[in-house]
Amino acid sequence: MTTATSNAKPRRTEPSTTHAKRVTKKDQLIRMLGTASGADVATISSKLGWQAHTVQAALTGLRKAGHAVTAEKPGQGKPSRYRIHAAPAPVEPAATATTGPRDVPHAG
Repeated sequence: MTTATSNAKPRRTEPSTTHAKRVTKKDQLIRMLGTASGADVATISSKLGWQAHTVQAALTGLRKAGHAVTAEKPGQGKPSRYRIHAAPAPVEPAATATTGPRDVPHAG
């Protein structure tokens, strides 16, 4: 005797509205760098589970996104501490100016 398998798709459930916004590692990094003391690469690495080069890349990404990330050397032999001094300014939508074809001299 064979048994038939159901080809019915599993039910989709609607997302619950009680869930809080997901906190990303980028959000955690921004929060760490936003404190008065900032954070060093080793601390960020251990808290986020990243390697040092990943931390450096993330700091560069924050700078490119417009965050004012600074490095401070607290003393001889101590690691640099990174802080965010300002969040990026909101981006205004670009103007949608329509331009025609360029007037390029035609060799002929």
